Amino acid sequence: MSDKDTAAAANGKKTEIRLAAERRILDAAEKVFAERGFGGASMQQIADRAELPKANLHYYFSTKEALYRQVVERILTIWLDAADSLDVTEDPATALASYIDTKMEVSRKHPAGSKVWAAEVMHGAPVIQVYLETTLREWMAGREYIVRRWIDDGLIVPIEPRYLFYMIWATTQHYADFAHQINVLNDGAPMSDDDWLAAKRDVVAVILRGVGVIPPRVE
Repeated sequence: MSDKDTAAAANGKKTEIRLAAERRILDAAEKVFAERGFGGASMQQIADRAELPKANLHYYFSTKEALYRQVVERILTIWLDAADSLDVTEDPATALASYIDTKMEVSRKHPAGSKVWAAEVMHGAPVIQVYLETTLREWMAGREYIVRRWIDDGLIVPIEPRYLFYMIWATTQHYADFAHQINVLNDGAPMSDDDWLAAKRDVVAVILRGVGVIPPRVE
């Protein structure tokens, strides 16, 4: 191996280590911010949850606000990426079913991130207002166009696209933001794999039938 190849391999390893450390910190920060809010959380608490020295946090994120911004930006990116099916699938039944399914999985796998986002918005979005006014607004405009095209083509019943997305968000994110309430009503236990499959099936069916679409068959 040449010196150049050796250096490239070493740099690749450093990048891998850095990304793994950042993910570990972000995962811990998500949970602490969800439990304590931005004001109640501290870098020491996050370091303890991540099982890392506090100095490591400041190496990757200079301030608590910088770390918080990264947490909310990450969950927003995950949510926006969940709508890829709307961009690549012409059939509204398939596109919407895939979007709802993915959003439900996001709530299942990132409940803390969802709670952080909900708390931020309910407090007037003091940190992420710029994301709402730019990234989210642009995303919504593009997806409204897709839904209006479906309406014009007679593929779904006339409906205000924004209200459709609000309904999807409210329903799917409920499973993250109100997980404790759901667990209580589920005899005190978290939802099982079968529970999640049934919930996704029913949410898809209700929303799709509401816009005049027959849900795709689930094998």
